[in-house]
Formats: sequence, C-alpha cells, structure tokens
Amino acid sequence: MPAEVGETVVHIVDDDDDLRQSLRYLLASVGIQALDYPDAPTFLAEFDPAEPAVVIVDVRMPGMSGFQLQEELERRGYPAPMIFCSAHGDIPMSVRAMAGGAVDFLEKPYDPQRILEVVQHQQAQARQRFVADSERRAVEHRIAGLTQREREVLRLVIEGKASQAVARKLGTSVKTIDVHRARIKAKTGVDSLAVLVRDVLTYGVEV
Repeated sequence: MPAEVGETVVHIVDDDDDLRQSLRYLLASVGIQALDYPDAPTFLAEFDPAEPAVVIVDVRMPGMSGFQLQEELERRGYPAPMIFCSAHGDIPMSVRAMAGGAVDFLEKPYDPQRILEVVQHQQAQARQRFVADSERRAVEHRIAGLTQREREVLRLVIEGKASQAVARKLGTSVKTIDVHRARIKAKTGVDSLAVLVRDVLTYGVEV
C-alpha cells in the first residue's frame, strides 16, 4: 500500500524581504501554504525534511548560495522539487541549476500567473516524490537487519537465480540457501521474496 503524505508546503529561500512577503501572499491567495527564510542556513535549520514540499530558492544570496543549498539538499537525499529564481539569470546559470536537478528557472520579477502555474504543478510532483522516497526508506529499513550472507543470497535472487544456482555460486547446499531465503523473508516481513525483489528494483535500493 502506498505511503501517505501530508499537504505540500512551499519553502521560499531568498534574502529579499519584500519579495518573500509578496510571494508568500500571492501563494496564500490561492490557498498554498508558504514558509519563508532569509538565507539558506536558516532554512536548513528550520525545515522539516519529512514534510512534502516545493523549494523556491534565489541563486545569489550572502553566504550559502542557491547552488550550494542545492548541493547540500542533494547530499541529504531531500526529494523536494527545486525552483530557482534570479534577477540576473543567464543561460549558463539556468543550465547549471537544471543539471543539478532543478525543475525550473524563473526570472525576477515574477510573472504572478506563471509562478502559480509552476508551483501548483510541482506540488503534485512533490507528493509523488515524497511517497516514493518514503517507500524507498521503508525498503531500506526492511533489509537493514540482514546479515552479509543473507545480502549475498538476496543479490543473487534479484539476478533471477534459483536456489540451486545460488548454492553453486556460494559453494554451499541448496538446503542452506533455502534457510537463508526463509530468514530473509521473515526478517523483512514480506509475503514472498518476489515482493521484496520487486520493491528493491522499483526504488533502486542497494542490497
């Protein structure tokens, strides 16, 4: 069953006080909850990484730039869509943002209708991303308790090998492999190894 996520919030990270306030009011006018931060470190200290969100971030800010924030969030595996904005945007800047995983690059001053359309679309994308991330973490948690040998067996099962082939590969008996398979199933709480294999492949989890 897919994980459930809450409402999607919008995080505005920009050192321009007036812009943050006007954008927050604009989003509120169509029922979108927005939180704003004067710089990247404040955002990193205050945001809830488990809450579905869209991040709107200025490229140029004192201290940590928008690109540096993007790199830090990528390092943390934060799945929120990022929308970059700048009053001094150019093609290389937008290419860098998109190459780093940004979903859009908007120029200041904002076109109100355009930014509302972008944010509303990305809110739907954010919910999908956070559901997938929650599922991936759940799979990682299920396999975290496996021993090294159980992981070896599981990797071979993922490759499509039957118990006899796994036993030959690992230099042991089929009976021993079947015991490992049963333990993997019990530890991960799945109905069958086929379900676990599907989830590992679907969410790209390392075994």
